[in-house]
Amino acid sequence: MQTKRKQLAISVAIPLLTGVLSAIVSGGGMKAFSMLSKPPLSPPGWLFPVVWTILYILMGIASFLVYQKGPKRPAVMRALTVYGLQLAVNFLWSVFFFRFGWYWFSFLWLVLLWFLILVTIIQFEQISKPAALLLVPYLLWVTFAGYLNVGVAILNGGRL
Repeated sequence: MQTKRKQLAISVAIPLLTGVLSAIVSGGGMKAFSMLSKPPLSPPGWLFPVVWTILYILMGIASFLVYQKGPKRPAVMRALTVYGLQLAVNFLWSVFFFRFGWYWFSFLWLVLLWFLILVTIIQFEQISKPAALLLVPYLLWVTFAGYLNVGVAILNGGRL
């Protein structure tokens, strides 16, 4: 039982730390974002870290559920590899968007992220349906983020 708790804690810590590191590397992203013109339906700035924290926790739990099905199984290894790849793409989106202001490039990067999340959901679903369902809010939020990303690019003369 203690081992499972430790594995769960590590599984949740990985995406949470990814988010924290991304925020640090992005350097004051939300402050800069607050000064941009934003499209209709843009949520208040305080909501972003709350939503992302919840999503990272859900991602961690989902990856834990998949890992528990046998990390040496080829399907589990493939699913967790794609999960790790989408997490890396997620990390870099914030850097591209907030640090460099590459709004159009960031949107294309977000499309790649969306696709990788979908592939992760499909692969997780073959191993653990609850794990796949835990990632659906993440896919929906990234879809909404795509709308916000394009809106910011249009309204602020996005570079790249």
